[in-house]
Parts: sequence; structure tokens; C-alpha cells
Amino acid sequence: MGRTAVTVACPECDLLQRVPALAPGSKARCRRCGCALVTRSTDPVNRPLALTVAAAIVFLIANTSPLMGLSAVGRQASTTIASGVYEMWVQGERVTAVVVAFCAMIAPGAYILFMLAVLLAARRPSVPLWVGELLRWASAMQPWSMSEVMILGILVALIKIAELASVDPGIGMYAVGGLVVLLAAIGITFEPSEIWRRVQWAER
Repeated sequence: MGRTAVTVACPECDLLQRVPALAPGSKARCRRCGCALVTRSTDPVNRPLALTVAAAIVFLIANTSPLMGLSAVGRQASTTIASGVYEMWVQGERVTAVVVAFCAMIAPGAYILFMLAVLLAARRPSVPLWVGELLRWASAMQPWSMSEVMILGILVALIKIAELASVDPGIGMYAVGGLVVLLAAIGITFEPSEIWRRVQWAER
């Protein structure tokens, strides 16, 4: 697959400069400020794909397993993300329920699904043209995947109710924590520019 020099604007100082074709594992820095312009991973597809598969498994566990168990006055209860959203909807907090459902379930799930499709398709010799559109949708969903905000909210709730009831963290809570780490790892290892180059090459 051929690679040619591209013109890139530095995100820090806006200097336009030509970046030559990079060898795997190398990085190009701005001549003026030293900011990293382009990084080429030694494994731009398989590594983020493995992380995305792991994220998909953890996401399913996080949404099907109890987040926590509560015990008070001889009564016990447990809750999942979906049941929490349902309770908010039933109690009239419908706007909050929709926001939580979108940011904690729909957006992360859609992002993982789009990334799986993009990375699996990127392994083909000829990358389909629809990969570019899915990549745009994945980029649109990523900022709305707020699992870390949900973890913070759960921790705050645990602190507030610790004096009123016994709280036992469930498998779902650990899964959400793992999902936060995996989503961050995907963002670090994934290089959209590599996928775009493959799609553009397939169009020629």
C-alpha cells in the first residue's frame, strides 16, 4: 500500500508542514513547537480491535449484572443500569432517564458496535466505502459515552447511603470500571487517519 507525504496543521501553533510517509512505530513532531503531529502505530488495527472486543464483552456484563446490592432493615435489593433508568422513568424523571440511558447505554453500545464494524472491515485487503461513514458515526458517539461520569455518580451515591444501608458492589460496577479503562485504551491505540488512508486507497 503506497503512502505519500501529507500537509498537516499543527494543533498547537497552526504551522502548516509536510509530513512524509512514516515507518511503523514512528512519530512526526512540529518543527516549531515540537507537538506530535502524526503517530503511526506498529499495529493500528489488531490492537484496538482486541480492546474493542473486550469492551463489547464488558459492556454486556455491565448492562446485565447488578451494579450494587443494598441491605437495610432485613431487606435486600439490587439494581442494574436498565432497572435504574426504568425507575427514574416511572417516578416521573423522564428527561433524566433518557439522558442516562443514552449516555450510559446507547452511546457506548453504538460506539463499540461501530468500532467493531470499522476495525473488522479494515482488515480486508479492499476496505469498503461504508467504513468511512461508520467511522464518522463512531466519532460522533464517542463524546457521549460517559461511563466514567456514571461511576462517579455511583460513588457519590454510595457515600451518601453508606450510613443508612449496607452496600455491596456488584459485578456490574466492576464491569463499568473496566469499560471506562477499555474505552480510554481504544482511544489511545486507535488511529482514524490509518483507516481513512485505507478507505481512500480502496477508492482509487
